[in-house]
Amino acid sequence: MPSTAIARYAYRAEIEALDIEFVSGRVYRYFTVPERTARGLAQAGSRGGYFNRAIRDRYPYERLRSWEDG
Repeated sequence: MPSTAIARYAYRAEIEALDIEFVSGRVYRYFTVPERTARGLAQAGSRGGYFNRAIRDRYPYERLRSWEDG
């Protein structure tokens, strides 16, 4: 199901990082995200809702300039 908040995402297991591009165009990398949390995002009926419940304000992050910087 397409998300109205999240355009795309990618999990980097080797560094436990989750990159998320929001529909606004902003891209963030979340650190120390467990693989099960990233899987939960992929399986969520509402990715925006899952992000708000399970990721937002729970993991350190940095803003990336673009998806290609990730």
